[in-house]
Amino acid sequence: MKLRLTILLAAFAAAPLGAQTVVPSFTLPPSNQLSPQALDVLARMRAATAPDAIKGDLAKQRAFYQKYNDDRLAEMRRNFTTRERRETIGGVMVDSVEPAAGIAPRNAGRVLINVHGGAFMWGSGSGALVEAIPIAATMRVRVVTVDYRLTPEFKYPAASEDVAAVYRALLKRYPAANIGIYGCSAGGVITAQATAWIRRLKLPKPGAIGTFCGTGASYSGDSPYLAGPITGGAALPVPALPATLPTPYMTSIPVTDAAAYPLLSDAEVRAMPPTLLLAGGRDFAVSALTLAHRRLGAAGVPSELYLFDGLPHAFFVWPDMPESTEAYSLIARFFDRYLGHGRK
Repeated sequence: MKLRLTILLAAFAAAPLGAQTVVPSFTLPPSNQLSPQALDVLARMRAATAPDAIKGDLAKQRAFYQKYNDDRLAEMRRNFTTRERRETIGGVMVDSVEPAAGIAPRNAGRVLINVHGGAFMWGSGSGALVEAIPIAATMRVRVVTVDYRLTPEFKYPAASEDVAAVYRALLKRYPAANIGIYGCSAGGVITAQATAWIRRLKLPKPGAIGTFCGTGASYSGDSPYLAGPITGGAALPVPALPATLPTPYMTSIPVTDAAAYPLLSDAEVRAMPPTLLLAGGRDFAVSALTLAHRRLGAAGVPSELYLFDGLPHAFFVWPDMPESTEAYSLIARFFDRYLGHGRK
């Protein structure tokens, strides 16, 4: 399971501005921090990698990731038992997920909103349940996962509007301090954006948020260049990263839009609730997450950062390894620590 890598990257910290460092080819073993189960899951991840043939074909991509998420959902159902119902909240379709064992008494007045991942283009349905089920079961709390509008059919701020509509409706039943929002990948970006959008609407801020494998800033630093080669993929071919997120969802939205890129705005950073940042150590979003953690810390916002060495982007959608179980527990403990629990 050793990977061969040759990387050409900008060495921001150690080299003069504009200089590049040629990294020699070497053999990278799997991290010796990984469990045996994680090594097995990594092999399964590689086997489930999207083929190059579907790149640029949205219909084929959506079909591929629908099957991918259906497979992960079957694994979640083998590990966790929950009850789900499809409903409309605030005019937006959602899946409401509750543990089969019942909501813990401490969490009767709490709710989490999940914002699923999927490159802003897919992930609703089974992909959303994959993110909601383990947290609902682990924390024994209600999780409402939002079926937000996808790109390219819709553009920013459609997802923020949808999350905010659900949030506004839930405020009728739950105090803002008792509501948490979290998401992975694109969902981590949208979670930060929606939090800023909620502020723009002058609604009270949520009690805490989690931005996993993505956050409210453009991708930056070394990790976008490193992640491909060290997870068996290709090196990033561009010599410099774009200032904005390279997705149709964010087309024409400047980085000066504070609700679109809230981690780049001092005012939005200061206004953030307690924030959990979490990813695999070989995730392309690691550098953006570490920068977000530093900015939140400098602003005095309580924040926690967890990186799981040797694991790739969105690793915890694969439940069959102790590292994923640990991630679910970290998420549950974070929200339990920061959310209020009194009833409205």
